[in-house]
Amino acid sequence: MDTIMSSEFIVGDKDLSEDLADSVTNLAEAETNRNYIIKKIKSSDQELKKFLFTLGCYEGESITLISVLAENYIINIKDSRYSIDKELAEAIIV
Repeated sequence: MDTIMSSEFIVGDKDLSEDLADSVTNLAEAETNRNYIIKKIKSSDQELKKFLFTLGCYEGESITLISVLAENYIINIKDSRYSIDKELAEAIIV
């Protein structure tokens, strides 16, 4: 019984920040002041993808969510800050 309990503690001792990073799917669900890597841009709208690309927002790029005010998301990409709406934040998969 002690062996079973100790193995449960080892499994339960996982770093919580890793769990949180795995649970975030898009930028709208992200934590503020934390760096993320963009996995993909999920949208069928080619103009939206082009717009994000002009901001420097593409796969493999680092992005930081600075703050959220109402449905405006302030992001930092390549040392520049931008304000995007919730629809754009949901399209950015991190």
